[in-house]
Amino acid sequence: MSYDASILNDDTVSPAGREAGRQPALTGCPWHDVNEMLQTAGLRPTRQRMALGWLLFGKGARHLTAEMLYEEATLAKVPVSLATVYNTLNQLTDAGLLRQVSVDGTKTYFDTNVSAHHHFYLENNHELVDIPDPHLMLQKMPEVPEGYEIARVDMIVRLRKKR
Repeated sequence: MSYDASILNDDTVSPAGREAGRQPALTGCPWHDVNEMLQTAGLRPTRQRMALGWLLFGKGARHLTAEMLYEEATLAKVPVSLATVYNTLNQLTDAGLLRQVSVDGTKTYFDTNVSAHHHFYLENNHELVDIPDPHLMLQKMPEVPEGYEIARVDMIVRLRKKR
């Protein structure tokens, strides 16, 4: 499996890892790099986290649901339950290593690219795809209620085949 080290940027290091001033020392070896990413984010590199991290990050930037990752783990003979997959994905998201993207409030994808970007959702295949234009911008943001701030803007452009 080839590993695209460009998917890891400063946004992927947890606040605890940044405060310590430690950046992951990536080598291009997926197993080593997953170990480094987990430790830098303050997560213990357990056997299950390592195996799921290898499946997640060892193939470059991806969008996966928990069910898709569970199926890959099962095919790779990684002994994990679906609950463990959900827990691990949520831990990796909380640590800043994944970005959670909800579609319709019913389907949640986990994106290995944590940089600020938007998505196309292909309705026919239920697939999430990065929008390649880095200059895509919203013209005007809404007024934010008192006491709140915008954490992130997720734009999902839904596409379907022409009829």
